[in-house]
Amino acid sequence: MLLAIAPIAAFAQNAKLAHINTSEIFSLMPELPDIETQLSNKQEEISKNGQAIADEYSKKLEEFQKMAATSSDAVKADQQKQLDQLQERYQMFLQNSQKEMEELRQKLLAPVQQKIAAAIKAVGDEKGYTYIFDLAAGNLVYVATTGVEDATPLVKTKLGIK
Repeated sequence: MLLAIAPIAAFAQNAKLAHINTSEIFSLMPELPDIETQLSNKQEEISKNGQAIADEYSKKLEEFQKMAATSSDAVKADQQKQLDQLQERYQMFLQNSQKEMEELRQKLLAPVQQKIAAAIKAVGDEKGYTYIFDLAAGNLVYVATTGVEDATPLVKTKLGIK
């Protein structure tokens, strides 16, 4: 058993460990307010377009209800078909809008995430860390108070944020 533990103990003595909090770093990135504005504007545009479709549906439904008593079955069937098509169009709009928002979010956030990853790698290389653990990912349940350094301030400095 001692032979099995010896390599782990030797590794622990030679390893230089650090931890960071990428959520904290991410929330302080200077690009974030612009990204949030772009996403908010896109969401507002989607809401307006969705409301236009909903208003059109309400108008057609009201017309359908007014004419239902006096219309022939063929006219009623045509109006019902129009209502169903409008409802389908609205559902497709919602699905496409959700997909579009997610794609835009990923497109806007990817450069920020890459920038953070590059800064983490640079700090790790410069400081000679064996591992840097991300506390925000929730992969760690214990962080020693000695022998482990918080690299979050170093990565922030590397990115020029406070």
